[in-house]
Amino acid sequence: MLVLGIVAGVAIPRFGNMHESAKVAATKTEMQRLKSAILGTQGTDGTPRGGFELDVGHPPNRLLDLAKAPDSLAAWSPFSGRGWNGPYMSSEGGEFLRDAWDSTYQFDCDSRTITSIGSGSNIVLSF
Repeated sequence: MLVLGIVAGVAIPRFGNMHESAKVAATKTEMQRLKSAILGTQGTDGTPRGGFELDVGHPPNRLLDLAKAPDSLAAWSPFSGRGWNGPYMSSEGGEFLRDAWDSTYQFDCDSRTITSIGSGSNIVLSF
């Protein structure tokens, strides 16, 4: 019985740390997806492919603009190569707006950062 208590005393905190590490990893992955939605990606031939900033000419004012076209933006025009051509992120449930701790991402288009505050220490991604 004592041995089980010792094993539990060691295993439970270690499992908790693994769970926290998984949340950090999931949040960092989601933040990279947000960055790709903003900036676009590079095709296999080296040419840039879709992204809010590439299509519109500036970063979004808010992350929600990645899923729903802002009223102030024109629709995509194949002639000018400009306009909202999304959605750039799936809007189902708005999950892309929250980190693994269910905290809303802090987005600053001027400083070009996405910040997760859910873990208790900030995770910051610049774009």
